Amino acid sequence: MTTCSNVLTRYFFVIALGILTAGCNVSSALRATPFKIPSERFAAIVVDANTGKVLHQTRADAIRFPASLTKMMTMFMVFDALKQGKITKQTQIPISKRAARQPASKLALKAGSSISVDLALTAMTVKSANDVAYAVGEFFNGTEAAFASAMTTKARSLGLLSTTFRNASGLPDKRQVTTARDMAKLGIILRKEFPEYYFYFKKQTMKFGGKTIRGHNRVLSRLKGADGIKTGYTRKSGFNLVTSADTSRGRVVAVILGENTGKIRDKHMIQLINKYGKKR
Repeated sequence: MTTCSNVLTRYFFVIALGILTAGCNVSSALRATPFKIPSERFAAIVVDANTGKVLHQTRADAIRFPASLTKMMTMFMVFDALKQGKITKQTQIPISKRAARQPASKLALKAGSSISVDLALTAMTVKSANDVAYAVGEFFNGTEAAFASAMTTKARSLGLLSTTFRNASGLPDKRQVTTARDMAKLGIILRKEFPEYYFYFKKQTMKFGGKTIRGHNRVLSRLKGADGIKTGYTRKSGFNLVTSADTSRGRVVAVILGENTGKIRDKHMIQLINKYGKKR
């Protein structure tokens, strides 16, 4: 039976997401930013994860390409199946010929092999492995397209109303779109709904094939308090990043979409969180 405490917790969580959806005045946020907006594809948002208050935003509702931020939703679906007991971390995910043929970034898994759910989650975070993401889609829904449809349905139910998924990896598809606000919502929801699995987003290295693979998310080691969550890049999207950090004002989630380089994106993210994460 649901306890009163659990009901209240979910009630305030819904209120917080409502505040996030409402946002704040865009023009005032643009005036407040100390950064030169690099290009028309750039978008950003910083949110207090505990209250849902938007601390900063630039084009937060502009339609953008998520790239490998897509894997945040792919992992949501896996976490949900784990939580419901439909699978375990030891469940094996088969690798089909189509999965093995996916372009990099990938683990270069062989068709006919398999990978555990635990390793699959790690690979999608650290390596941003497209072959693994494709295999996950096939495993859950038979085809990646069907899985992407299920991802979209779930995303809409979570309040990600501007997001549509067409694949599980984030590989280029002009119909696969999102916004900085939606990605911030997803970042907040992942921690709140799956605290027992969120640690996957903190991982910076993994062991595979006798080698140590280092991840793409360098902000994790450069920003005090950072504990996740995901990078993304395609030529069309630019350099994307969602970061969660424990700051002096509390938990903050920030999103940058469409930066010109990974180095600039990382520096910009650190500056944003240091500025807006200060206790007021």
